[in-house]
Amino acid sequence: MPTNTMPTGPKGNPVLGNTIEFGKDPLQFITRCSQEYGEIVRLRFERERDTFLLNDPKHIQYVFMNKGGEFSKGYQQDPIMGLVFGNGLLTSEGSFWLRQRRLSQPAFHPKRIADYADTMVGYCERMLNTWMDNDTRDINDEMMQLTMAIATKTLFDLDLHKGDTQEASRSLDTVMTAFNEQMTNVFRHVLHLIGLGKLVPPVSRELREAVESLDKMIYSIIEERRKHPGDRGDLLSMLISTYDEDDGSYMTDRQLRDEIITLFLAGHETTANTLSWAFYLLSQHPHVEEKLYQEVSQVLGNRPATLEDMPKLSYAEHVIKETLRVQPTVWLISRRAEKDVTLGDYHISAGSEIMISQWGMHRNPRYFNDPLTFLPERWDNNDNKPSKYVYFPFGGGPRVCIGERFALMEATLIMATIVREFRMELVDELPIKMEPSITLRPKHGVTMKLRKR
Repeated sequence: MPTNTMPTGPKGNPVLGNTIEFGKDPLQFITRCSQEYGEIVRLRFERERDTFLLNDPKHIQYVFMNKGGEFSKGYQQDPIMGLVFGNGLLTSEGSFWLRQRRLSQPAFHPKRIADYADTMVGYCERMLNTWMDNDTRDINDEMMQLTMAIATKTLFDLDLHKGDTQEASRSLDTVMTAFNEQMTNVFRHVLHLIGLGKLVPPVSRELREAVESLDKMIYSIIEERRKHPGDRGDLLSMLISTYDEDDGSYMTDRQLRDEIITLFLAGHETTANTLSWAFYLLSQHPHVEEKLYQEVSQVLGNRPATLEDMPKLSYAEHVIKETLRVQPTVWLISRRAEKDVTLGDYHISAGSEIMISQWGMHRNPRYFNDPLTFLPERWDNNDNKPSKYVYFPFGGGPRVCIGERFALMEATLIMATIVREFRMELVDELPIKMEPSITLRPKHGVTMKLRKR
């Protein structure tokens, strides 16, 4: 039977709760809470409600599956999320989310996704043609520009070169900075806790201008496509042409905008960061890089990678999986309890915030041997793989990321294409610092020296 006892957690400040410790170093705070406390950890960030961090896969499964409708994302109440993503798949709820997911699903059919493999490799090779032996490059910036170009082609059938993506890239950087400020700015949180939150507007002028710039680009593409309909092989074509079989309706321009900006951000930001962390980790583990290079050379020879090579690039796939374990691009997921619920021995009141952290679970010694060691070989044995509620880089349950297959294919093919041509050495004098925004980003980039094979 559940008890009325509250889960334990870090004591924090009598007035400010855990705000200061979390704001100073969210990742270290999550690590400590995940490993020093029990299956549910009570945290205090707000005056009016508790937050609970889940550390047990059975509770995470219960929340993700959400069979009784006890949980929502609650993102629509967040002013930044609402401004940026509108009512897209990331933020929408209930029957509207179900409708949008159903309408979007054909765009992510395996056959449709498979058609993009050559685009991914071709754009990567175009980038590599600009790289020279002994160049020093910010690999995070390179991966951002590459995956943005791929996202633009696969989403909109637009062929953009690096210079063409700069404005969109600046706008997206502004968006990510806003999310980071919202999450980790201690001053902002303190003002909210003492009832003076209105002194700091949640949405800045810079953020509004950045979103307006992105909207202008997206709406102009939608308008052009409405004038010239037809399947051009991109995701937008599918989203425009798919209709609701129940009532015959199509997505409105606003619905298209919300889904596209969600896919645009997720479709390049997450993959770019995954690749950046992968190359960083490879530079720190030369024996892993050499094993990966040997596999890629044997499978590909001198020809471009193709979709048919994916089953043969097993070690490459394991490198990506292990990167997503050690440096999970999505490091934290939240849910809101819409009803009173029981988790384990504890009663969780309606309105409470639920936190589920990939960072905390993926690096927890309860679930992984030697969890801080980058070891792609741990994925060799399918009989020993962790449950999908211990390792969940793309979330879980009905709301698992719709682009999971796309992202894994893209990351694997790009990494294989680059590793065959170049080895990378980290420029040591520039430290790598993690920035836990809506994604886990390298704050100052990943500066590498390129060594031509």
